[in-house]
Amino acid sequence: MNRPWEADPQGQAAVATDRIAGSLPRIALARVTLRAPYISDFEDYAKIVCTERGQYVDGPMSRDDAWLDFNQLVAGWLLRGAGLWTVVRNDDMKTLGFVMLDHEFGDPEPELGFLFLEEFEGQGYALEAARSARNNAYNALSWETLVSYIHPDNARAIKLAERLGAERDESADFGGCIAYRYPREIPE
Repeated sequence: MNRPWEADPQGQAAVATDRIAGSLPRIALARVTLRAPYISDFEDYAKIVCTERGQYVDGPMSRDDAWLDFNQLVAGWLLRGAGLWTVVRNDDMKTLGFVMLDHEFGDPEPELGFLFLEEFEGQGYALEAARSARNNAYNALSWETLVSYIHPDNARAIKLAERLGAERDESADFGGCIAYRYPREIPE
């Protein structure tokens, strides 16, 4: 059930939303595009974090908590110049999942995160999108450090971080998660 605050903006608010979204980085890759998030993307975000799929990101969350989390990640764009991207497939613009560059409240370091809908796992979409986000952090944003905080039982996320060149950094473990650090020199 959608709540009133989950409704798309109307009138001049919709125009403003499109202008703001148009100013955010849009990264078009071979198969996917990383684009600005819209309220309509929240439904897919909730499908991940409000179900058992969200178990590794403090879930399953209530819909209200998911809404607050989504808003925090989107607000990162205004406050930090980085945040949540919606990842869409180029051939049909279907939402596949989300990648984010953010420094969430309480986290010691900026993080690369990735959340994908189950039906799009194992097809290389997350690798393609997360690689581009990682490169953006170091090249466009000039970040000096980047980690992924991963629940120790999340084997898929650990494998993806390793495929992206991250190495385990026990000294950066935080909040029950293990840290994978991405090298500043980006491997091909």
